[in-house]
Amino acid sequence: MTEKNNIRSITETALMAAALCILGPLSIPIGPVPISLTNFTIYLFMYLLDTKQVSIAYLVYLLLGLVGLPVFSGYTGGVPKLFGPTGGYLIGFLPMAVIGGIALQKIRQNRAMSVLVLEAVTWIPYLLGTAWLSYSTKMTFAAAFAAGVIPFILIDLAKIVVCAVVGPAIRVRIARVGVASS
Repeated sequence: MTEKNNIRSITETALMAAALCILGPLSIPIGPVPISLTNFTIYLFMYLLDTKQVSIAYLVYLLLGLVGLPVFSGYTGGVPKLFGPTGGYLIGFLPMAVIGGIALQKIRQNRAMSVLVLEAVTWIPYLLGTAWLSYSTKMTFAAAFAAGVIPFILIDLAKIVVCAVVGPAIRVRIARVGVASS
């Protein structure tokens, strides 16, 4: 990798981390798990960057939140947030980004397959988050699933579809101006 490409990669990764820090706190509280734009941001950037960049950017975001910056939903941060009811979802987004990014790189131009892949990998944070929500709140798994997954299935599917439509289009446009590779 040339120095120019390395600088570009670092810059793109930093911009994604910044986007997560800006969009992640925006949320609508609907129970123990809010509707947020964190997964939307990850989905979108899986179309624009490579898996390593998305994963590193998300790790930076997690670390910034862990040290107390208010980058998580509802402008919160700190260790208690990661060990609170939504911690499993926050942790689950990392393997979602890795597995989804690897799969999406091969099929991102095929919108239908992209939607299926993103929907499938979304079950990683759903399941990890539900398990942690159940444990941390002493809810049954079924109750945690009802509170932390059921209300989000259609909302997350809408986010996925939007990203499947705009992600490839944005990627082509930024490649045209020489900002990223197509």
